[in-house]
Amino acid sequence: MARDYYDVLGVQRNASADEIQQAFRKLARKHHPDINKDPQAEERFKELNEAYSVLSDPKTRKRYDRFGEDFRQIPEDWEERVGAGVGAGAGARGRSGWSTGDGGGRVRFTDYGEGFDGSGINFEDLFGGMYGRGGGGGRWGPVPGADQEAEIQLSVQDAYHGGHRSITLAGPGGPGGQRTYDVNIPRGVVDGQRIRLAGEGGRGSDDGPPGDLYLRVRIKPDTRFRLEGRDIHVALPVTPWEAALGATVPVPTPGGTAKVTVPKGSSSGRRLRLRGEGMPNPRGANGNLYAEVRIMVPPELGDRERELFEELAAVSTFDPRKPG
Repeated sequence: MARDYYDVLGVQRNASADEIQQAFRKLARKHHPDINKDPQAEERFKELNEAYSVLSDPKTRKRYDRFGEDFRQIPEDWEERVGAGVGAGAGARGRSGWSTGDGGGRVRFTDYGEGFDGSGINFEDLFGGMYGRGGGGGRWGPVPGADQEAEIQLSVQDAYHGGHRSITLAGPGGPGGQRTYDVNIPRGVVDGQRIRLAGEGGRGSDDGPPGDLYLRVRIKPDTRFRLEGRDIHVALPVTPWEAALGATVPVPTPGGTAKVTVPKGSSSGRRLRLRGEGMPNPRGANGNLYAEVRIMVPPELGDRERELFEELAAVSTFDPRKPG
């Protein structure tokens, strides 16, 4: 399902027009593609613009509050049409909810209370193809289907390599409504990025085109790799002598094993950068890979190893706890 516009702007549903404007300006400055070079910034900026364009217009906002993501399928004069059919009862404060339509989307319904039975309204004339296909269903012409959104989870390796994947999503009514899609995962896709499947959203009415389905990517936690944007962080275990003397050691990456040089005198916590070895970026520079040194000691020492460590302890003047 599409993301809630109030959540996009980070405001409450009862936010004033000024609060909505202030929230938009603050976020727009932060995510403007000319300022924010993050590859997700452009998509986020478009999302902010869409949310603001809806919530900044009182009439559009009112339709959105009443009908949710299906508000675009509702004519602007819907209140007048309801008023003409309901009469005095149209002003009653009602309860709202969702029901599943035959197109797989969700249709907003409104219950105007016990004093209203709906007998005065011809819903076929009022909302056309949304409530049926006969009679006046084509009165307003084709109505496009609503865009929809779902989440998919990818491993770090899948996101790194990209490629075609078979994705199964649960549809309306639970597992019985499952659909499988052949999705082309872009190489280097990052957490929060959306993949568009044209024409796979809600069905239109009166021969209107279907909406699009957006798959929002969520990267699953990985025991080896930690992602920050396109940068990858990985632990690099080294021996005490490798850390002290320096060494070239292997380091894992989602694309395979790489080599990194550990400078002599490296302590735990030191970060070594492998430029361009992070997540691929089809539109710019790749991310970097950061290997963090972690000095490991043998869990058990042989006799000779113990002798050498004892000799080192006797001759070394190094004290890591001494200031300076």
